[in-house]
Amino acid sequence: MTIIFQPSPDQPAPPTQRGVIKWLRDHFFSSVKNTILTFLGVGIILAIIPPLLDWFVLNATFVGNADECRAAGGACWSFVQAQFRLFMIGSYPQELAWRPIAAGLLLLALFIATARQLMPGKVAVVFWLLLPLPIYWLVGGGFGLESVDTSKWGGLLLTLVLSVVGILVSVPLGILLALGRRSNIKLIKGLCIALIETVRGVPLVTILFMASIMLPLFLPSGMEIGILYRVQIGIILFSSAYIAEVVRGGLQGVESGQSEAAASLGLHPWVTMLFIILPQALTKVLPPLIGRCIALLKDTSLVIVVGLLDFLGISKAASQDPEWLGFDAEAFVFCALIYWILCFGLSRYGNSLEKRGYAAYR
Repeated sequence: MTIIFQPSPDQPAPPTQRGVIKWLRDHFFSSVKNTILTFLGVGIILAIIPPLLDWFVLNATFVGNADECRAAGGACWSFVQAQFRLFMIGSYPQELAWRPIAAGLLLLALFIATARQLMPGKVAVVFWLLLPLPIYWLVGGGFGLESVDTSKWGGLLLTLVLSVVGILVSVPLGILLALGRRSNIKLIKGLCIALIETVRGVPLVTILFMASIMLPLFLPSGMEIGILYRVQIGIILFSSAYIAEVVRGGLQGVESGQSEAAASLGLHPWVTMLFIILPQALTKVLPPLIGRCIALLKDTSLVIVVGLLDFLGISKAASQDPEWLGFDAEAFVFCALIYWILCFGLSRYGNSLEKRGYAAYR
């Protein structure tokens, strides 16, 4: 008689070695030090959250006037509602408000179409490069539309114009500067190095002051450029210099065997650079490139030093309204929230580009 022994089925792990309990032990209570830090962090959170919750929600005023807000003692979100138009478009004429709205919808539609891959990549690039033209036409006027002086541009409208146009122009210009810095033609290489190192050697505030004060001194007699356009040029030059160095790092990271293989096939050096080396280099530097775009978006808040009221500047100006004095915190919290949404959106879009780029070169 043969006795066959069957192994007993595996038993589930103890509760302390699986699920939420194990995750908590591994991440928060893995040692005495981590346990102390966990309890300290929980204590700080419990001390901070209740008063913030009271101010943000429980005692906040969502509908009402300034007197009702002061009596409630919490956040006055009705102030944001009352000044919402000022936050969005500044002192832009109300009867022409449809034009910046149309420009914003155009930007949003193109962003969604690109993020959802509703059009081929090359077509999307062409549309993005041409986008500054309809934006400035819709917002500024001309060619059949009533002109609106740039001094009336403000709020989120001004921030988006400066940042979007700055990104769309500075990225290709930065790529050209990076390629020029690697050129074998000494004159082109020297000019690119001089421009990059000069711009990177001074802070953005200095460039903005030079663009607003000194640039008109170098213009031909009778030629005049508005302060907004001068500031836009300064932001583009500043961003392009940093993007050029980011792209140059990516170019140096591409293996030399790529260009050697292309040369063995008889490809022209420029064809090799544009269709083989550069795409791989841009894929490698997408994270810092997106980081530079996010930095440019936040750097536009510095234009307040030359008298332009961007989103941050208009937030401060709105809180100086005699009727709504004392609500600076609400203005800056709302401003910070919008900046966070824009930066987070750019970051997530950058992550999707990274995944697509890495998948394309596997």
